[in-house]
Amino acid sequence: MQFIGIIPARYHSRRFPGKPLAMIRGKSMIQRVYEQSGKCSALNELVVATDDQRIYDHVTAFGKAVMTDRNHPSGTDRCLEAFYRINTDNTYSDNDGVINIQGDEPFVDPEQIDQVIHQLKKPNKNIVTLVKKIDREDNLRNPNVVKVVFTASGRALYFSRLPIPYVGGTGAMKETGEPATHYRHLGLYGFRAGTLQQIVSLPVGALEDAEKLEQLRWLQQDFEIYVEETYVESIAIDTPEDLEKVL
Repeated sequence: MQFIGIIPARYHSRRFPGKPLAMIRGKSMIQRVYEQSGKCSALNELVVATDDQRIYDHVTAFGKAVMTDRNHPSGTDRCLEAFYRINTDNTYSDNDGVINIQGDEPFVDPEQIDQVIHQLKKPNKNIVTLVKKIDREDNLRNPNVVKVVFTASGRALYFSRLPIPYVGGTGAMKETGEPATHYRHLGLYGFRAGTLQQIVSLPVGALEDAEKLEQLRWLQQDFEIYVEETYVESIAIDTPEDLEKVL
């Protein structure tokens, strides 16, 4: 089984235009993501999928990039187009893995990519992602921190921007002050290539429309998403204020 890492990177972010080219201690954000991801030896190939010539020119100075359409509704759609553009010689089959690596996590741990790949190798696991236990009240109540509940075998049941599961009375932490069992979703995904092609063609469903979370479209259409717990903290840069915190 082969694995290709794809880093979606668009220029026109609503909250932070030009974010992939923002400098962090002498290197651009996208270069840091690329270099960190490249430390994962399980990846057969690594590429940035962008919609902007400035990002493309910047990345090709140190790595590999492909141009994609500007009008993709999500990074998942951009990953699929990039996969098609890279796979014109059919190097990869439908059973091979596509790893969607977030372009705004400059300190992504290569072991987390390994973790996703390890799970994706297992039979009948076609979509794999990571979760981390929530230990702060502000993260639990932040709608930008996506929460997830899952079965004992790691199959995701639901994702939400609200605190789930609900804890009686407060809907948040236990009265003892100890955190209830809440998990947040990290945006690193692994797909079998054939499954990626299927989910991109699905229509938007009521759950996705309500929560504005595309993974709910897949769950509602009976695609199984398996989660794996990570203990490594992930830092996402969503706004210029987030960038200031890591400089």
